[in-house]
Amino acid sequence: MSTAVSAITDRVRERVRAERLDLHRDPETAERLVREELRSYAERSLAGSLPRIADEAHAFGQVLAGLTGYGPLQPFFDDPSVEEIWINRPDAVFIARAGISERTDVRLTDEQVRTLVERMLQATGRRVDLSSPFVDASLPDGSRLHVVIPDVTRSHWAINVRKFSQRIRDLSRLVELGSLTPQAAEFLRMGVLAGCNVLVSGATQSGKTTMLGALLAGARPRERIVTVEETFELDLHAADCVAMQCRSPNLEGTGEISLRRLIKEALRMRPDRLVVGEVREAESLDLLIALNSGLPGACSLHANSARDALIKLSTLPLLAGRNIDASFVVPTVASAIDLVVHCELVAGGQRRVAEIAAPTGKVVAERIEVDTIFHRVEGRLEPTGLLPTRDEKFAAAGLDPRLVTSAA
Repeated sequence: MSTAVSAITDRVRERVRAERLDLHRDPETAERLVREELRSYAERSLAGSLPRIADEAHAFGQVLAGLTGYGPLQPFFDDPSVEEIWINRPDAVFIARAGISERTDVRLTDEQVRTLVERMLQATGRRVDLSSPFVDASLPDGSRLHVVIPDVTRSHWAINVRKFSQRIRDLSRLVELGSLTPQAAEFLRMGVLAGCNVLVSGATQSGKTTMLGALLAGARPRERIVTVEETFELDLHAADCVAMQCRSPNLEGTGEISLRRLIKEALRMRPDRLVVGEVREAESLDLLIALNSGLPGACSLHANSARDALIKLSTLPLLAGRNIDASFVVPTVASAIDLVVHCELVAGGQRRVAEIAAPTGKVVAERIEVDTIFHRVEGRLEPTGLLPTRDEKFAAAGLDPRLVTSAA
């Protein structure tokens, strides 16, 4: 931060303290104070008592970001091409564009990092301290914040901010970006309209949440969708939608609300479709029971392939307790999941659908039988010529997947 910007920022902060103002709730006042102090500084610099400002517009933005935004990180929040921001240590700030990471020239202090985290957490009601060294939170713009502090980290706070992108809202946009073909997009649209239970799998940063949101954008307008997540990431524009997120325990260690609890509460809210942002642990059992009762739903899961995703989903419910047996879980997964959409992040940063598979509902030698409906051939997502074995939901909705799954 330049001497001029620092001086103007300090002066505005003095006025804020003296007048007991809340700039976060009154952005117009913040802009007014910055303009007044910037004008006062410029007048004094003309008299030769202070260094002159080369670019007043840039200085205005820097001061305002330091007061109401995220300081030196604010330009990355404002840049739509930046997907993620992370800090390994105060002098090691990185960003990612189009899936490719790069180190920035931003240099912070430990105190600046702590101040930024406090500002980010201010509106979330969440905290990070020695008793709770991890925190996940959603920022006001929908970005997801994750913080880890020492002594879990070696010596510095580690911060990740995954920005929310409003550019991808539906399957047609993914077609434009080359993530999937029009033929595959139409098949997935049919699956959503038919009320199929969809599992979206992939590695970190492969576009699972984006795909989940794009799929749900194709739901029928009158559907009531209830979403549950650890922290808010999905941003659906459905007319009838309720979103819920988990809550961390308070200082007394009480008040925690888990994903398992949210799934159970969601079932009491008359959902037409239940969506779990990501399943990681025992909540997978509650989701499977809900899906197996006839309620359409969707979720995402970390996995290396569509088949691995089904294996993992068959394993996670075993974490729910000793009385849960694989002989119950595996057939339940086979019958509950209708489609698996596997996403991948390839060299160069492109996110795309690697395959679309459909479990047959059968279990052979303790493994779920699955047919691949679309797969990559020389980089292009092509139909295999197979149809979903279980087509009852498509037929009931008056949809014919044969129209879009025939091989060329």
